[in-house]
Amino acid sequence: MGTVLKTKDLTKKYENRVVVDNLNISIEEGEVFGLLGPNGAGKSTTMNMICGIVKPTLGSVEFCGKDFDKYRKELTVELGYIPQELAIHGNLKAWENVELFTSLYGIRGAELKKRIDESLEYVGLLEKKNDYAKTFSGGMKRRLNIACAIGHHPDLLIFDEPTVGIDPQSRNFILEKIRESNKNGATVIYTSHYMEEVEAICTRIAIMDNGKVIATGTSEELKKMVVDDTSSITLEEVFLTLTGKKLRDY
Repeated sequence: MGTVLKTKDLTKKYENRVVVDNLNISIEEGEVFGLLGPNGAGKSTTMNMICGIVKPTLGSVEFCGKDFDKYRKELTVELGYIPQELAIHGNLKAWENVELFTSLYGIRGAELKKRIDESLEYVGLLEKKNDYAKTFSGGMKRRLNIACAIGHHPDLLIFDEPTVGIDPQSRNFILEKIRESNKNGATVIYTSHYMEEVEAICTRIAIMDNGKVIATGTSEELKKMVVDDTSSITLEEVFLTLTGKKLRDY
C-alpha cells in the first residue's frame, strides 16, 4: 500500500488567528483515518485545504505523490468530498441533485443515468429519486449529500462531520456505508467530534486541538501513550488527558 495523502506544514491564518498550525499528516491507501477534535479545532479548514476549496497560508498537500495545487484538475477527479454543510439543492429532485454533481466530472448519457441510480441505491434513496430534496428528513438529506459525492467513483472519500444533527438510525446507516465503501476499496478521511463514531470505524486516529495534531495512532496506541494497561482507560479519557478537555465541553 502506498501513501494516498500527505500534508506538509499545512497552515491557515486569518489575520492574526492561526486556524491550522503546521499540520503534517500521512494517510495510507485503504485506511479509515479519523480526525478527532472539538468544534473549532481546525478540522473543517483542514479538509477544505485538502480539497482545494481554501488556499493554505503556508504548506502543501500531496495526493498520490503529486502536488495537489499543481495537478488539481487531474487529482480532483479522485476525491469525493462530503462537507459538513449540506451541498444539496432543496428545489431539485434527488436524482437531479446527483446529476448536477456527477456531471461536473464529464460523465454523460447512459453512464450518467446509471451512476445516478447506483448512488441513490447505495444510500437507500432510489425509491425517492423523484422527490424534492426539501421534503427529506435531516437524515435523508445527509444521505443524499453522500450520493452527490460518490457518483464519479472517487478513490478518496472525505467525510466532514456527516452525522451532525441526525437521528441514531440515520447515523448508524451512514457509518455502515462508510465501512462498506472502505471494504470496496476506498480510502476514507473522517472528521468528527463524536468519540464513539471515530473509535467504531477508524483504523487510525489523529487528535486535533487548537489547529494542531497532538497525537496520532490506532485507538490502542493512543491509549498506550497514557497508560500501560489499556483496558483500564477509554479513548475519551485519553482525549481528556491529552487536551485537558471533556467531550461535554464542546
